[in-house]
Amino acid sequence: MVENVSTRPMGTPGGQPPQELIWWHATWLAVLGLGVGVMLFAPILQTASAMSALALGAAPALAGLVLARSRHVAAHSLILFNWGAGGVLAALLTGGVAGPLAVWHLAPLAAAAAMGRIDRLAMGAAISLAAICVSLLAGLTLSLPPAPAHDLASGLGAVAIITTSVGLGLALIVLQRRVILDTRRRALMEVRLREALGDQPHLLVIVQPGGKLVTAWGNAPRGLKGQVLAGRPLAQLATPADRPRLEAALREAILEGRSEVGFAPAGAPALWHELSLRRVNPQRLTGSIRDAGAQRAREQALDQARIDAETANAGKSRFLANMSHELRTPLNAIMGFSDIMRQSLFGPMPEKYGEYSALIHESGEHLLELINDVLDMSKIEAERFELYREEFDARDAISAVMRLMRGQADRAGVSLRGLMPKEPLEVNADRRAMKQIALNLISNALKFTPRGGTVTVTAHAEGPMLELIVADSGVGISAADLQRLGRPFEQAGGADQRAAGTGLGLSLVRAFAELHGGDMAIESQLGEGATVTVRLPVMELAEIEPAPQPEETAT
Repeated sequence: MVENVSTRPMGTPGGQPPQELIWWHATWLAVLGLGVGVMLFAPILQTASAMSALALGAAPALAGLVLARSRHVAAHSLILFNWGAGGVLAALLTGGVAGPLAVWHLAPLAAAAAMGRIDRLAMGAAISLAAICVSLLAGLTLSLPPAPAHDLASGLGAVAIITTSVGLGLALIVLQRRVILDTRRRALMEVRLREALGDQPHLLVIVQPGGKLVTAWGNAPRGLKGQVLAGRPLAQLATPADRPRLEAALREAILEGRSEVGFAPAGAPALWHELSLRRVNPQRLTGSIRDAGAQRAREQALDQARIDAETANAGKSRFLANMSHELRTPLNAIMGFSDIMRQSLFGPMPEKYGEYSALIHESGEHLLELINDVLDMSKIEAERFELYREEFDARDAISAVMRLMRGQADRAGVSLRGLMPKEPLEVNADRRAMKQIALNLISNALKFTPRGGTVTVTAHAEGPMLELIVADSGVGISAADLQRLGRPFEQAGGADQRAAGTGLGLSLVRAFAELHGGDMAIESQLGEGATVTVRLPVMELAEIEPAPQPEETAT
C-alpha cells in the first residue's frame, strides 16, 4: 500500500490552517497583555499616545488570529503587511525609530518566520526594512508626538523587547521544525520514488544526445541484464545488425522530439525489445526499454494470417475467373438445346415436355446471370477485369436496358419511367459496364417496389460527370441494411427478396463505378423508397454544354 505524501508545504494557504501561526499570535497577545497589566499597576503615569501605541501592537495579532485560518492565497501577505503597519504607527506615536517601541519594526520578520516557510522570510525582512525607512522619513518630515517620560519609556521598551524576543524565538523554533519536517518528507519521498523507479517493469534510461547512457532505473529486460552501464553507448545494447536503427532513432528523437524503435539485444539475438525515446532538453533524452517479444510474435502471427487470407482469397478469385469458359460453355449448350425443344423446331412435342423445356431454359438463363455476376466480381477482386472504353451515347445504352426490363416491370405492375435530355450524352466508357450498372439498379428497384409503384431512371451531365439516378417508391431500406449494402453478397429486405439473387448487384455497380473513377451513393428510409446515384467522370469534355432540364423520354 502506497501512502499519500503531500508535496504542499505545511501552512500553505489553500490547505489546513497552520496551528503554529495561530498559537504564535495568541502568545504575542498574551505576552503583550501581561506587559500592559504590569504597567497599569506600576506607579507610572500613562499617556493617551502610549496606550494607543500598545493597542496598535495588539491589533495585528488580533487580525492574525482570523487571517491565519483563511484559505485565501493572499492571507499570509496581508498578515505581514498588518504587522509592518502596526509597528510603524506604534513607533511614530512613541518617538519614532529612537522611541521605546522601535523594536516592533522587526515584527513582520518574526511573523514570517512563524509561518514556517523559507520563501516568506524574504517578504518579512523586506516589510521590516520598509517599516524602518518609513519611520525615519516620518521623523524627518513630520511633527511627531514627543517621546514619553523616562519611566513610561522604560516600561514601553520592556514590553516591546519581551514581546519581540518571545515572538521571534518561537517563530525560529517553528521555522526550524518545519525545515526539519520538510527535509524528512523530501527524503522519504525520494526514497519512495527511487523504490518505485526500481520496481516498475520497464527499464528507464537517461541518454546524452551523443548516445551515451547516463543512468538507468528499473528491471532490465531479458538479454540486457548487466549490460546497461553508465557511459556505455546505447547502440551497443543491440546486435550489430540493429545498431544503425538505434542510432537513427537517437537522431530522430533529437530532431523530432520523440522516436520508437525495436531491436534484438546483443546478449540474446533471439529476443526482441522496444525502445521509446523522448527529448527532455537539448542536453538530455529519456527512454524506456521493454520486452516486446510477445507483442512482436502476435503481430507476426496476425500478419501471417492476413497474408494467408489474402492468398486464399486471391486464389479463389483467380480460380473463379479462370472458370469462365468451363462454366459458360455447358450452360450455353443447355440453354440452346432447351430453346430448340421449347420452339419445337424439329417437330411437335407432348405438352408436358414443352413445359419442362421452358423451365429448363428459364432456369438456365437465371443460372447464367448468377454465374456472370460471380465471374465479374471475381475478375474485379483478382484485378483482371479490364474496361473497354469507347465513345457512345449513354442514352442509347440506358434506353436499351429499360426496353429489356419493360416486360418485367409490366408483369410486376410497376411503372418504369425514364428522364433523359434530348441532346446526346456522349461518354467515353465501357458500354457493357454501363449497361450492367443500369440493369442491376433497375432490376434491384423493381424487386423492392410493390405493384402500383414507380421506378424512375434519370440520366444527365454535371460538368465532366455523368449522373445516373434510379429512384423507386418501394419499401425503402433500414439504416442497418443501408450500411451493409454495396459489399459483396450483402442483401436487404425480406426472405423473398433475398432469395431472388446473390447479393452482388449493388457491389458490382459500386465496383464498375470505381473502375471508371466514380462512386455510388444510396439514400433511403423505411417506407419512403430508395434512391441510388452513380456518378461517373466519363463525359466527353469537348461536348460539354449547359445541361438542359431532363425530359421524360419514351423507351
